[in-house]
Amino acid sequence: MLIAAPRGFCAGVDRAIRIVELAIEKHGAPVYVRHEIVHNKFIVDTLRAKGAIFVEELDQVPDGKPVVFSAHGVPKSVPAAAQDRGLDYLDATCPLVSKVHREAERLVAAGRHIVFIGHAGHPEVIGTFGQVPTGAMTLIETVDDVAVFAPADPDNLAFLTQTTLSVDDTAAVVAALQARFPSIQGPRGEDICYATSNRQAAVKAIAAACDAMLVIGAPNSSNSLRLVEVALREGTPARLIQRAADLDWSFLDGVGTLGITAGASAPEMLVRELVDLLGTRYAVSEREEETTRETIAFKLPRGLDAAA
Repeated sequence: MLIAAPRGFCAGVDRAIRIVELAIEKHGAPVYVRHEIVHNKFIVDTLRAKGAIFVEELDQVPDGKPVVFSAHGVPKSVPAAAQDRGLDYLDATCPLVSKVHREAERLVAAGRHIVFIGHAGHPEVIGTFGQVPTGAMTLIETVDDVAVFAPADPDNLAFLTQTTLSVDDTAAVVAALQARFPSIQGPRGEDICYATSNRQAAVKAIAAACDAMLVIGAPNSSNSLRLVEVALREGTPARLIQRAADLDWSFLDGVGTLGITAGASAPEMLVRELVDLLGTRYAVSEREEETTRETIAFKLPRGLDAAA
C-alpha cells in the first residue's frame, strides 16, 4: 500500500468540527447546524451523537437555540435572518472560502462582472453567489461553457473559483477565459485551497506506481471526487468509498500495489480502518509517500477561543 500524504482533514474542516464541539460544550445540547458541517457521514453522525442537530434551513432552528453555519459558507441572507430572529449563531465558514467572498464583494464594488468557476448546486457556490447582488456573477463549469458565454461588457470581467476544484480542469477553463477575454482580471491569489491542491498533487505522485487507488470520502464531497478524477486521469483505476465496509473486494483482483488517500473532510481513523481491514485478507506492507507537510491552522471565532 502506498498511502498519500497529505490526506484527510484540512485546517478548515478541523476548525469547523471544533466549533460545533465547543458550541455544544458552551451552550449544552442541542446545538443546531445548518447543512452538514462538512461532507462526511461519519463526522456528522459523531457530532449528532454529541448533541448536534442538522437542518437544511434556518427556519428549522427553534427560537433561542444556537446555530452553526457550515464550513462551505452561506449567503449573506442567512446570518442576516439569524440576526433578525435574535439567534446566537457561529459561522464555521472556512477562512479560505471567506477570502473568496471578500474578493467577490471587492470586484463587484469595482464594477466588474464576475465569472465564477464552480459546480452548480454546491453549497460553496450558493454561498458565494449570495455575497453579491443577483446578476453580478455568472457560473461557468467547463471549457464548453466559456465558448458560449456572452457577457454584456467583455472588457470588464473578473474570475474567481470554488476552492475545491480540479487544479488541471480549472487551469483549462481559466486558459479558455483568458484566450477569449484577454483583459479578464484574476484573483489576487489562488482560490483553489492549499489542501485541495496538495491532496491532488499527492495522488499524482503515487498514481503511476499503483495498480489501483481507493479514495476515502463522501459522494457529495467535491474535493474527494476530484481525487478520484486525478487518479483516473493518470491512468490508475480508482474508486471512492465512504468507509472500509463499502469496499468491493473484486476491485482488488490482480492488484499488487494499492494507493490510498482521503478527502479533506475524512478523518485519519477511517484510513486506519481500511488498512486494518485489508490486513485481514492480505499480507500487506504500507509506505507513506509525503509530497509536502501542512502546518496551517485557523483561529476559532471570538467567544469560542477562550472555551478552547
